[in-house]
Amino acid sequence: LTYAWLFNEYPTFVHQDSRRFVSQETGNLYIAKVESSDVGNYTCVVTNTVTNSRVLGPPTPLVLRNDGVMGEYEPKIEVQFPETVPSAKGTTVKLECFALGK
Repeated sequence: LTYAWLFNEYPTFVHQDSRRFVSQETGNLYIAKVESSDVGNYTCVVTNTVTNSRVLGPPTPLVLRNDGVMGEYEPKIEVQFPETVPSAKGTTVKLECFALGK
């Protein structure tokens, strides 16, 4: 399976950059330092690479709060590394680690 996210409508896909990341392990979309340009509807697209069939999830709206109140929560580091990561010499290994909170 591969994961991608649509922004507002097809064919506008979310492109990964220094603020946006799509986990190919979980399908989660992560956006750092949300800006007004990020406001809109996000739809997850899951593709079966064997059959090349796609399934779209329901749109999820992202809105910015204007009242200045943000949910405060303690910093949390999310790491879900396996005990060992076997890999062939010369291959690329990508480990995902996220810091959340304030």
